[in-house]
Amino acid sequence: MDGIVVAFFVPTVIFMVVIAPAWLWMHYRHKQRTESALSDTERADLETLALQAESMLERIDTLEAILDAETPDWRKQHDQARY
Repeated sequence: MDGIVVAFFVPTVIFMVVIAPAWLWMHYRHKQRTESALSDTERADLETLALQAESMLERIDTLEAILDAETPDWRKQHDQARY
């Protein structure tokens, strides 16, 4: 009877002390890595926002060029109005 108990007890202890903690650590490490990455929809949204930002920068540059041509001192007037 003691041999059967030892035959089950020793592998169980080894599993609980060595294998289970390593298994849990690798599982949650993998889970954290997959959750920290962007999903496909988040990546698409980010790319859309980046394109919109580039478009807005081009529009701002165009508007500033127009203002520079029509009203050369607009930057000075704007800076004085802020303070």
